[in-house]
Amino acid sequence: MDLAKSQDLSKLSLRQMAKLVDVDNKPQIIKHHLLQLDKVGLMQVNFDKGIIKLVNRGFNLVSKINNIFYSLPIVGAANCGPATIFADERIEGYLKVSAKMLPRRKQDLYILVADGPSMNLAEVSEGNTIEDGDFVVVDRSYANPRNGDIVVAVIDGMGTIKRYKEDKQNNQIVLEAESTEKFLPIFIHEGDDFAISGKVIDVIKRPK
Repeated sequence: MDLAKSQDLSKLSLRQMAKLVDVDNKPQIIKHHLLQLDKVGLMQVNFDKGIIKLVNRGFNLVSKINNIFYSLPIVGAANCGPATIFADERIEGYLKVSAKMLPRRKQDLYILVADGPSMNLAEVSEGNTIEDGDFVVVDRSYANPRNGDIVVAVIDGMGTIKRYKEDKQNNQIVLEAESTEKFLPIFIHEGDDFAISGKVIDVIKRPK
């Protein structure tokens, strides 16, 4: 919405818009959001005619923006046990989430589906823990996690959700489970094929 206020979107390609809002190489995300804004009447979008513009509705526009839903990309599953599921960022669908549930910076968020029980005691927000099948909200902007953060770690191309711990005494990183079951920690050393794909900031519980 802010970009539409400052620029004529009809003169920009989807790829150019993606670059301006820091989602490079993901023009499909921009297209999806534009179509969602068109559905709720906040924008007029017609790609065939090159029309992409805000709909001016005065004070009613502000009210609708405050209550808008965001569609976050679901990029796959991450294991809540050993790192055994490939963390490939192919968009498998979108989860519509109320804007009130999300932080201000939304373009860096994505969804993973939790697979496994190893974090079912880890409280993320308002007492919510990460159970098998839950939707985990991840902020990819947290490339350098703090000690104690719950992160999505990618090890040898495999994704896992764990508690991040720095063991400076032994010069290693420890990824710990928090579960009703027994899971051994994962030890990471310098030179290992390891990266952080973001910090877990929220959990959306799947209905039982």
